[in-house]
Amino acid sequence: MNELCGYIKEQAEVNFINLETALKTYDRNAPVCGAAAWRYAYHAIHSADKWFFNPNEYEEPPFHKEGMDNPDNPCDVVLSDSQLLEYLYDVRLKTRAYIEGLTDDMLYEKPCGCKFTRFELVLLQFRHISFHTGMINGQTIERTGRFPVYVGAEGLDRLKNGLYDE
Repeated sequence: MNELCGYIKEQAEVNFINLETALKTYDRNAPVCGAAAWRYAYHAIHSADKWFFNPNEYEEPPFHKEGMDNPDNPCDVVLSDSQLLEYLYDVRLKTRAYIEGLTDDMLYEKPCGCKFTRFELVLLQFRHISFHTGMINGQTIERTGRFPVYVGAEGLDRLKNGLYDE
């Protein structure tokens, strides 16, 4: 691993921690753009699982049903928060292992059959995870008046006082 990959590893970890905090503080059934909030949580995790690496070489998780990753699609499957967190932890470990195997030079390469470079895929997922974490946290703030802790440049110390920024 090189310098850029080290930064990517650090910020990927922060993104997953922030999404985890959102999942531990949200109202899973609260409506977000016409779908339950948990559907957007699944959408964000699934996207990281698929698009962080190579969307053209991807195997759906065993519980996934066609179209389930799009919150606008009706879905008969309902995942519990513990299932969502387990999936998030699995994707986090998979991402960590992937980044450990990267070098800075590899960031400029396009994975097989993909139109984006590895670096572009990383940036796309950082944006996507942060966007949906913000959506979910906004819903939490609106419903509870409490602000979920958001880890940023100041580091993980923000978590020492619990899940809310109080």
